[in-house]
Amino acid sequence: MKIAIVSDAWMPQTNGVVQTLRMTVDALRKLHHEVQVIEPGLFSTFPCPTYPEIRLSWWPFARVSRLLWEFVPDAIHIATEGPLGNAARRWCLRHSVRFTTSYHTQFPEYLRARLPIPLDVSYAYLRTFHADAVRTMVATPAMQRQLEQRGFGNIVRWTRGVDVDLFRPRDKKLLALPRPIAMYVGRVAVEKNLDAFLALDLPGSKVIVGDGPARIELQKKYPQATFVGLQRGEMLAKHLAAADVFVFPSRTDTFGLVMLEALACGVPVAAFPVTGPIDVVQQGITGVLHEDLGLAVRDALQLNPQDCRAYALNHTWQMATAQFLGNLHADHTPVFTPASSTRLLDEPRRQCVE
Repeated sequence: MKIAIVSDAWMPQTNGVVQTLRMTVDALRKLHHEVQVIEPGLFSTFPCPTYPEIRLSWWPFARVSRLLWEFVPDAIHIATEGPLGNAARRWCLRHSVRFTTSYHTQFPEYLRARLPIPLDVSYAYLRTFHADAVRTMVATPAMQRQLEQRGFGNIVRWTRGVDVDLFRPRDKKLLALPRPIAMYVGRVAVEKNLDAFLALDLPGSKVIVGDGPARIELQKKYPQATFVGLQRGEMLAKHLAAADVFVFPSRTDTFGLVMLEALACGVPVAAFPVTGPIDVVQQGITGVLHEDLGLAVRDALQLNPQDCRAYALNHTWQMATAQFLGNLHADHTPVFTPASSTRLLDEPRRQCVE
């Protein structure tokens, strides 16, 4: 199968969306599918306001059109709602081409953390964006319920996986800090609610792995915490495995892939009982969810690391990718309808490009 994945989030960005898409593309190619990723690196870009490390594409419709025309995919998946996602959606609607979407990020909550934009306004935009997709994929049952309550339709599940060979229990001597070590891994940004973790009175040490716009401010505000910066691959896995408890203070993530990575390393999770953690953490077995985050940390330290590892072993990228493939053609209907196929074949290629 030829699959086009359109995403405004791609390498070298480091976040859960990019990791999910990257691992899915790798798994699809191992299954001998032909995958084309339409991503910002193929376009002229500008830095996203407040997130300069995220690049947004300038006027991408013409090139997105050309890439889709030349590839002629059997399935089109639009992963994000940014400039590239909008361009691909516009092309599909213009030519009556079926497509799927996914909802990775609670963008309205992220936006409200920075600007006084009502949630209803942001959700109205997202509802319109996803309304024409044959299916919109979400990671968890809680996220599905939340979107359905806000009027989204055609919601299906696309779970996540973890590389259990990379993320595994290891020697904890990497970090020579007082124990227990409570660790956060991810973007250091306002929407991650890191104050809720860093302000806790906990024994041992607090470690922040990652980078982002709030790092300098938080380092000054919490000098007792250790900030080790962005880590990737083997070094990321080693840092995670060196922790005694993984703290996930975010209240806005749709999943929190890094929680699975921590569990695969045998590290229990402490988090709030909100969307994301409630569908990843087995209460009292692989982690503790509580509105008192300090209590959750202390109780999670008592859990068995082997139970965490066992849970992660049942969540592979192969399983997640099989679910993704099923969602692309759940009703076995071709992406290109007879009308769209005829029009695309008859229309001169230059007319697909503005």
